[in-house]
Amino acid sequence: GQGTRLGYNGPKGMYDIGLPSHSTLFQFMAQRIKKLGLLSGKGEKAVPFYIMTSPLNHKATVEYFTKHDNFGIDVHFFPQGTLPSLTPEGKMILETPTSLAVAPDGNGGIYPAMVKHGILTDMKSRGIKYIHAFGVDNALVKPADPTFVGYCISKSADCGNKVLWKTSPNEKVGVVATKGGKPCIVEYSDISKEMSERRAGGGDDGRLVFGAGNICNHFYTLDFMENVIVPNLGNMYHVARKKIPYYDDETKETVKPTSNNGIKLESFIFDVFPLSKSMAVLDVARSEEFAPVKNPPGTDSDSPDTARRLFSDVAKEWVKRAGATLTGDVDSDLCEVGPMTSYNGEGLEGMRGTTVDC
Repeated sequence: GQGTRLGYNGPKGMYDIGLPSHSTLFQFMAQRIKKLGLLSGKGEKAVPFYIMTSPLNHKATVEYFTKHDNFGIDVHFFPQGTLPSLTPEGKMILETPTSLAVAPDGNGGIYPAMVKHGILTDMKSRGIKYIHAFGVDNALVKPADPTFVGYCISKSADCGNKVLWKTSPNEKVGVVATKGGKPCIVEYSDISKEMSERRAGGGDDGRLVFGAGNICNHFYTLDFMENVIVPNLGNMYHVARKKIPYYDDETKETVKPTSNNGIKLESFIFDVFPLSKSMAVLDVARSEEFAPVKNPPGTDSDSPDTARRLFSDVAKEWVKRAGATLTGDVDSDLCEVGPMTSYNGEGLEGMRGTTVDC
């Protein structure tokens, strides 16, 4: 995705959240993948990294990775698709005299894009059996997380979802549920007040019943993706009413409307969940797994500042678990343990008995 909402003019993955290394979100992900390959004993290129771009940022993303020699890992890029925008009557809209108004097809566009650009074929040729998909805007994401992937495999799951339990009924996040006996994501706006506040045991101190918050962190078997999802791709589009620039044939100009005038079709990555016959859900610790980067600096939540704080808190916890003592500004949000030092807190035994100045 683009960093527009962040106030950043470029691909969101190229954003630096302000840690001492000045690593970008892409760099953190790539280096965690590299470290995981080294830990596996199969080398830094053992785990391939497939990145879906948008037509708007594909070139910049590829150039960024090329500049950094792909951070030493095996990287493949493929652009998201677009769909024509429609009038309320279902006719295609012209943006210029010679071009249609088009829009990205949503994050669910990952599935047709993987088919169109040969990603599934490439995976199959490599003998890949399992896929871990995640959003770019989480500074603490663990690519190919052995715990999550291993859990899903142990449950013989064809699809899996890593979740965080909601902290309050008002938290604006979709939740995992079942509808008609099938797994799905229910958006927060579609849950009644009574359902959102319902707690286990019926008391006020129990866990929220509808609390398994979706954070766009998913597992699939290649077989499920190829033989179940792909054949059902045509059934998964949602209607979004939007302001769509259109060509006015009388004034011979492109007009930017001030109210919704058309329809964009989009799909969501979780639209495939009802197709699953055996879905696994893993509830993880928010403080260790989720540092979203969505809003501009200075914002109280989901900003580079809050993500940096969360990242730093994890690093400090790892250091303390290793037996080291923190000194100096122990409340600093600039404490960093880089991915090439540790993927998930391992390998820090040499710090036991030492002091670390924050």
